[in-house]
Amino acid sequence: MRRKSLVDTYLQNYSVGEKWQLTAKDTDNISQVVVIPAYAEKELLFSTLASIAQNPSSSLEYSFVLCVVNNKDNSPCEAIENNLWTIECLDTLMARKSLKKISAKKNIYPLLDCIAESKLKLGYINAASRGCEMPANTGGVGMARKIGMDMAVRLLGNNSTSSPVILCLDADTLVRDSYLSVIRKYFTPEIKTAIVAYEHQMPQTYEEQAAIVCYEIFLRYWILGLKYAKSPWAFHSIGSTIAVSTEAYVEVRGMNRREAGEDFYFLNKLAKTGAINYVKETCVYPSARSSTRVPFGTGKSIQKFLSGIGKEEFYSLYDVRIFTILRDWLKLMNKCLTADEDEILTKAGEIHVVLKSFLKISDFAAIWSKIRRNSKDEKILARQFSDWFDGFKTLKLINYFTTEIYPKIGMFEALDKILVMSEMQRSKHNSGTKIPNLEDQIEMLQYLRSMT
Repeated sequence: MRRKSLVDTYLQNYSVGEKWQLTAKDTDNISQVVVIPAYAEKELLFSTLASIAQNPSSSLEYSFVLCVVNNKDNSPCEAIENNLWTIECLDTLMARKSLKKISAKKNIYPLLDCIAESKLKLGYINAASRGCEMPANTGGVGMARKIGMDMAVRLLGNNSTSSPVILCLDADTLVRDSYLSVIRKYFTPEIKTAIVAYEHQMPQTYEEQAAIVCYEIFLRYWILGLKYAKSPWAFHSIGSTIAVSTEAYVEVRGMNRREAGEDFYFLNKLAKTGAINYVKETCVYPSARSSTRVPFGTGKSIQKFLSGIGKEEFYSLYDVRIFTILRDWLKLMNKCLTADEDEILTKAGEIHVVLKSFLKISDFAAIWSKIRRNSKDEKILARQFSDWFDGFKTLKLINYFTTEIYPKIGMFEALDKILVMSEMQRSKHNSGTKIPNLEDQIEMLQYLRSMT
């Protein structure tokens, strides 16, 4: 009853409402929903759906795949036309009509046939047609995910399963044939949030391969650094890897509406309510394509790398000394939870003068004084500190140190150092500013994938 009450409260007060309607044939007996935002994705969405359709029929029976075909009310005509064709395809699939006419000139008949012949439970939300578009000022991938995830809450709200799950995926991301079953089994009443192991797809050209290998090494180095520092925020923030129980979803008032970075901020909220678990028994494969749709993220990073402008910057990483300072700062707070703000600032200055400076401009003294007044024991103090010094604040501290005193260093020098500091296997190449050949970089990435 408690879950139903939470769901009802969320849908009434925090959901996007009922403007966007579901089109679907079969939503019976489902215990998990895969939500896929699709903006002008007719070339890739059906590959993603076909990869899901390769999961065993037993897994497809309790899973529902929800595509949110979306654009803003000021999107380019080409994007809208792309979306309308996607909707036509989805309608044809769900109606089990002949696929040949619609797919003949699109060269995707094998994919559509694979989906049609499977037991995939498929539906979509039309957020693309005139009158159904997302608003220009709030429309974006965050809003599209929220539309789909809010609908998933409605679909799963009356489900008797003890731990129904919402899975986030992207329209250009492939999955293993174990994807649905592994995640379903992983989620018990004790598990609220998880991220799934990922590996970016390897492109065809040398330059594109170099770009995605460089970018993924950066992502995994970030996690290595945070793990070394024993930060509670050491988890990947990639939208297509997120899985969350409906209970946890409504507890944090759902997905945000951000244009980009929605995954980072969503996980940041979820981490304040419980552990972010790691599902390594299956894997998703995000695209490595270049894109300018959002101001940062995979697509934008690949686009900038391929442009050749400032490529040296891409082969640099945060100085490992910053992670040592972060580690010492977190250790200090674990030992000094009952200390007042002046004592903590003094000790922080002993770790590094720049750390003290960062805390001052972050208004730590006033914030810590308030936290101490409102916390009756050390357990509450620890939680309140973690809520304040969250993933976003951690990122701000690292960027502050990078700007003020420790600029980024060579990627492979940094990798060597963090691996040694973490007592892990050191890479085989010579450290320094030299960039190893692509084959060696791929070998390094494979090792990092096994560790992070």
